[in-house]
Amino acid sequence: MTDSALQKEQALIEGLKARNDQSYQEAVRTYTSGMLAVARFYLDHSSSEEIVQDCWVTVIDAIQKFEGRSGLKTWLHRIVANRCKNRLRSARREVSTDFSEALEPELADRFNAKGRWDLPPKLQFHDSADTLMENGALSDCLDKHLSALPETQRSALMLYEAHQHKSDDVCNILDVSASNLRVLLHRARQKIFLMVENFQETGEC
Repeated sequence: MTDSALQKEQALIEGLKARNDQSYQEAVRTYTSGMLAVARFYLDHSSSEEIVQDCWVTVIDAIQKFEGRSGLKTWLHRIVANRCKNRLRSARREVSTDFSEALEPELADRFNAKGRWDLPPKLQFHDSADTLMENGALSDCLDKHLSALPETQRSALMLYEAHQHKSDDVCNILDVSASNLRVLLHRARQKIFLMVENFQETGEC
């Protein structure tokens, strides 16, 4: 995090501690999407929204004890994760996550017994990632496929890529091992890889 970002976050924290309404609204706008990504790793959509709303109520008082040992975003995400785990324990449920297969079937069939490509990728990188994402149809297709990912994979991908948590933080927030996180990210990226390849080849989502 840059010095300016740190200063901005510290000012936001001070505003929250002072119970400043504008700071609270800014925090809600900034961090709610990431908190929902955490909650949806554990719970369904409606329960996730309920948990996040409850957590924001909790933050009003809890922020007074915030000591800055981690970033504000990580602290908020851990509050959500802990609240979700408590909800699951009270309902005597566990998160079911299958880590048995490393490759999506569509990709696995493209490798030979020696682990080399039989059917190499057809992705083209003539354009930069920014240029590709300016393609509205591709962006819409990406949103569609992200929404279709299993919650565990989407949460891991969003926290690691979109919200830029370090892998150790993601493991702590989602309560998964480093190896399991790698599998979740690997699977999610494979599906997005196949989507982009198909879009570039056919122009269809």
